[in-house]
Amino acid sequence: MMPIRLAAAFVAALAIAGPAMGQAFPSKPIRLIVPFPPGGGTDIVSRHVAKQLSESSGWTIVVENKAGAGGTLGLTEAARAAPDGYTVVMGQADNMVVAPALQKNLAINPVKDLTPVMQVAASPFLFMSAAGSKYANLNDVIAEAKAAPGKVSYGSAGSGTFTHLVMELLQQRGGFTMVHVPYKGASPAMADVIGGHIPMAALSIGSGMSGIQGGKLRGLAVTSLKRSPALPDVPTLDELGFKGFEANGWLGILVPNGTPPDVVARLNAELAKAMQSAELRKTLLATGIEARTGTPQEFGALIARDTGTWHKIVETAGIKAE
Repeated sequence: MMPIRLAAAFVAALAIAGPAMGQAFPSKPIRLIVPFPPGGGTDIVSRHVAKQLSESSGWTIVVENKAGAGGTLGLTEAARAAPDGYTVVMGQADNMVVAPALQKNLAINPVKDLTPVMQVAASPFLFMSAAGSKYANLNDVIAEAKAAPGKVSYGSAGSGTFTHLVMELLQQRGGFTMVHVPYKGASPAMADVIGGHIPMAALSIGSGMSGIQGGKLRGLAVTSLKRSPALPDVPTLDELGFKGFEANGWLGILVPNGTPPDVVARLNAELAKAMQSAELRKTLLATGIEARTGTPQEFGALIARDTGTWHKIVETAGIKAE
């Protein structure tokens, strides 16, 4: 039988060792699943974040692209991975919120089957016209649309994209109707705006920044509550009379359900440190994306709020997947 003093010493040693053992995470590389192809916006942001996280924490982060099914294939793989913190996934508004509203037979429910760790980025959407357009801001387009219902068009990167949903909400709020012209991506939509074939496009801020800075496009409005530091001369919808209107794209890290809370907390803390990097913030802002930090609870609340808003818009407007 163990002597009382020796037993007490053993218990004390375990108490000391417990936290140390918890701090051992990670003891091997962490896999970051990017649910979209290499070279796209989500992939680029993910690699910048992974690089900075590696530098600030000393961890090894391995980026792995798993594209398919509207960005939900990678989410599914992450949800089914071991809940040990060694598989994380970069979710974003399109595959976490919009895709489930449009695709009825998904293998998982991203909102219910993944645990939020931290939102890492946000980006407003941008309404734009040709630089020589007669429209000074979005209200000029809306006035024309109200005067001629169903005659004024706008382009987007495709049916069911986030900007398509944003325009549906804006039309409901503003009491006007425009004709949606879905393109296969942002580039052809911008080309037709510049060429005068359509009066306006609704796209990501990153898509239109270079055209505005190069003098080919004019920014009509952004969808954030505050002006984007990437395009400080472009007014917000709130400024143009749509009080409180806010619709941002976002990206954030999630893990499989069942991941230990202390591991989630450690991931959150290290991500927060990485996202404070001035160099990373500057790099992201050059593409129209603003770095974010926050708690897992705040990120979860954002996902829940956007799910309620955009699923209702999809249903009300009868939007179908392409």
